[in-house]
Amino acid sequence: MNQLKNAHSPYLLQHAENPVHWKFWNNKTLENALKENKLLLISIGYSACHWCHVMEHECFEDFEVAEVMNTDFISIKIDREEQPEVDAIYMKALQLMTKQGGWPLNIVALPNGKPVWGATYVNKNQWIDILSQLADLYKNDPEKMIDYADKLLNGIEIMSDTNELPKSENSFNLDELVKKWKRSFDLEFGGYSRAPKFMMPTNLDFLQTFGFLKKDESILDYVDLTLTRMAWGGLFDTVHGGFSRYSVDIKWHIPHFEKMLYDNALLLKTYSDAYKRTKKPLYKEVITKTIQFLNDEFYNAQGGFYSAFDADSLTKENKLVEGAFYSWTIEDLKLIITEDFDLFSKIFNINSFGFWEEDYYVLIQNKELKQIAKEANIPLEELVEKKRNWEIQLKQIRDKRQKPRLDDKIITSWNAMLISGLVHANSILNDIALENTITKLEAFISNQLTKEDYHLGHVYKNNQLYIDGLFEDYAFVIQAYIDLYSSTFDESYLQKAKNYTHVAFDLFYDVEKQFFCSHKNDPNLIIKHFEIEDNVVPASNSVMANNLIVLGLLFENSYFTETAKKMTNHILETIDYASAFSHWLLAFLKTEKSFTEITIIGDKAIEYKNDINNFFMPNSIISGSKYKSNVSFLKDYSINQSTEIYICTNKNCLKPINSIEEFSIYYENINN
Repeated sequence: MNQLKNAHSPYLLQHAENPVHWKFWNNKTLENALKENKLLLISIGYSACHWCHVMEHECFEDFEVAEVMNTDFISIKIDREEQPEVDAIYMKALQLMTKQGGWPLNIVALPNGKPVWGATYVNKNQWIDILSQLADLYKNDPEKMIDYADKLLNGIEIMSDTNELPKSENSFNLDELVKKWKRSFDLEFGGYSRAPKFMMPTNLDFLQTFGFLKKDESILDYVDLTLTRMAWGGLFDTVHGGFSRYSVDIKWHIPHFEKMLYDNALLLKTYSDAYKRTKKPLYKEVITKTIQFLNDEFYNAQGGFYSAFDADSLTKENKLVEGAFYSWTIEDLKLIITEDFDLFSKIFNINSFGFWEEDYYVLIQNKELKQIAKEANIPLEELVEKKRNWEIQLKQIRDKRQKPRLDDKIITSWNAMLISGLVHANSILNDIALENTITKLEAFISNQLTKEDYHLGHVYKNNQLYIDGLFEDYAFVIQAYIDLYSSTFDESYLQKAKNYTHVAFDLFYDVEKQFFCSHKNDPNLIIKHFEIEDNVVPASNSVMANNLIVLGLLFENSYFTETAKKMTNHILETIDYASAFSHWLLAFLKTEKSFTEITIIGDKAIEYKNDINNFFMPNSIISGSKYKSNVSFLKDYSINQSTEIYICTNKNCLKPINSIEEFSIYYENINN
């Protein structure tokens, strides 16, 4: 057993019996590297990563490899989900060195942590050869490595310094950026014209908002094409619910089978907004199945949610195989689906379109059920019921299989994303059980994930909060409390959002730049990292900019407002491709003339709010109260005999509305 035997992370515990003398990333390890003048070998991955497991088996479980690593290196294993700020810095190094990234992320660094070499998956023989060469070079010509490390660090610092971000050649023009963005759209399967194919919910959130505000049907059609194709299967598990992380092909068919909490949390909002806009039953089905999956597999009895399902699972032959839990042979299926197998095959493509490899199929739909029902000459309702029953039968069989490994650590930022997703989902589901789940999750964040004085932790396991909160935790928790407030008008949620915001400023804010990812005084990092680009998960700084705009408005706090505008405007100057800055663009829209304030005051405030939440109202904030409010933005509103809805856009207010019927007329008028 090595040092990792004392870890909490399932990923680190998987390496606890390796013959490699793995150590933790901490002050003691880094100080020892300097004392012993040994190169650092920093290996970063996560529990659901297939190729991380492959490299462990081929290299880190091997005694010949371990001898090389133990002799010449101090080897550090890191779970990227526990320490994303460390991962981000060394990922930048890898991208500078190799023009690519990914996991497992393997870095060799000087004893002071400055990187000199990096790669992702490497087989045993290559690994031994590379490490031997690097060890010899450091013994015989250390100055050469030191010189290279200094130059590489300078490049990383330039990449990480927001003041060094290259200015765009063109002045900021949102319409032109979106026009350029459209060229990358896959108009057959949705998403982008490339593989692997990631879902990018923050891109879809912006495009849905922009397309709706601009009445651009081509963008909305593209969003619906993408959401529909994603939901039709392969990537989305129509039997068990929940999305995998990405598709390896262009048609969203064969996923990299791990399921992550953050993907599913973010997509709940995207599909909820799309359902409000279209009332498409498929979107509601995706929402309910995703929530059911999360409750069934990720829910912790204390109220929080676990992190991930592994990509790999055991076969009947007791072999660990990627996707084994999710795939089917025709023989399997015919034993389960004993009636209407031809119809089942048409829906789920038990044919060349749905074929995966060897004898296995992954279920995928490629036609609307309405079309299939017409072709089969049966009522649509009957086909929907058959499909539902088939999925129940398949789930009963699958539940007897060995499930993928569960990563049972609880990450604060991901749980906060889930609160936001569940709040948006419940605005269309209005489900008491879901409301209770949200309440318990909020209590879990407030009681288990928060220390004294609104200081958050980052990871929780074994009844222990064992890593200090990162900026991403604060950004997403603040967003969650804003969403909770807008869905309940409970002003205590708004006050909590403000309290966490003050702590975030104290711990992370650089007045000249943005918010640091980790504490300003963290001594272990070779540089200070700012998270700027929106990826599958939006950047913590763009989330915070959106938060500050809303909090600045509701608390009439000009410092919040001006900070958000400064952060956003600085980024707008650098944008050449909008897809990497889509959440920043949502912040920009909140400063534009289309941003709408909907304020509901009076005895029926909650009732009216619930009704208005059924409308798709992007780029707006809903606030209100049944009583005289203490919130700065609301304090001057009077409580009248009838409940009134105030609508203001670009500081231009309409005459108050007194009923939902009037609001419906207003909504139809502005969207026609």
